[in-house]
Amino acid sequence: MPGLYFEEFESGLVIDHPTRRTVSEYDNVLFSSLTLNLAPLHLDAEYSKNTEFGQRLVNSLYILGLVCGVPVPETTLGTTVANLGFEEITFPKPVFHGDTIHVRTEIIGKRESKSRNDAGIVFFRHLGLNQRDEIVCNARRNGLMLKRPA
Repeated sequence: MPGLYFEEFESGLVIDHPTRRTVSEYDNVLFSSLTLNLAPLHLDAEYSKNTEFGQRLVNSLYILGLVCGVPVPETTLGTTVANLGFEEITFPKPVFHGDTIHVRTEIIGKRESKSRNDAGIVFFRHLGLNQRDEIVCNARRNGLMLKRPA
């Protein structure tokens, strides 16, 4: 399914993405190792038993990547020029091995590009929610999106 063009995004549009992902120990250990984040809270089960969480936490940057990746097929696949950046990222609840994450995207605004007549800027809010519908990631992102070809 192709992504949406700039003209197709409207403020207030909410998309509950059908793809869900159960986060595994392998996901967390691989991502933490690949990014050289050797924090024992992500990798050391014995260490983590003595923390306030009582177990390892899934790396928050993995969760951010997942929460921004899941929406791609329904929003930006083939129609994005660039990710322009993030305005806000929060992680209100921890994610643990075995949690299942689903994503909801809300369009919070858009505007014409000042430098390109073939694209506009769309303001996204991506919410990552666990199996209890608790918000585990809240990311506000700006994307440069193509306009529909003439």
